[in-house]
Amino acid sequence: MSKQQHKAYISGILQSEDEQICRLHDLVEEAIKEEKLIVEKLLHPPQDAITAGQRISDKVARFGGSWTFILTFLGILVVWILFNILSPSTHFDPFPFILLNLVLSCVAALQAPVIMMSQNRQEEKDRERAANDYMINLKAELEIRSLHQKMDLLLEERLHKLVEMQVLQLQLLDGLNTKMKKQGHVLATATGQPQSVAEADDLKIDFDQLRSVLGGGTG
Repeated sequence: MSKQQHKAYISGILQSEDEQICRLHDLVEEAIKEEKLIVEKLLHPPQDAITAGQRISDKVARFGGSWTFILTFLGILVVWILFNILSPSTHFDPFPFILLNLVLSCVAALQAPVIMMSQNRQEEKDRERAANDYMINLKAELEIRSLHQKMDLLLEERLHKLVEMQVLQLQLLDGLNTKMKKQGHVLATATGQPQSVAEADDLKIDFDQLRSVLGGGTG
């Protein structure tokens, strides 16, 4: 292999290394962009179109499950009972408070279906959230498998390049060994100086090529 071929081969190896680094950067950027999209969807989910009845049922269920409703309703019961017991003149609902029982039954009969409507909507949201979590986990698993495959391919290509670089190093060492033997023969038969400046320059070029290849292999 000539020196021009050696230089071209070394340049090709360096260019392939740059291409591998660029591909790794592209993979990382794509993964970051996809992660940003997923996080954006999770932080700002699309708003569902709900009807007026569903909105009212949510508000009733929210108010019915609060301490405000409990304390307010308890206060109304206490006032109702005390008024009908302690009032000296008018008793619109005397003991045993039949009208109060009727009001409580009506409130429970109307409140229970409304709360069940809100719970059904919440169950639908929970099912959708569970489906989204499953899809995210599945996508993450597929991405991990894809990354493993890409890394395996990159490692195989890297090993192939390392083997080629080792072969090139051996060829350069053989060439240097042969040239140094010739140079030693020339120095032994001449006046102690190289026979030509071109051979010394070729020897320096080969050493530079070997240094660059060794540096690329260790990097």
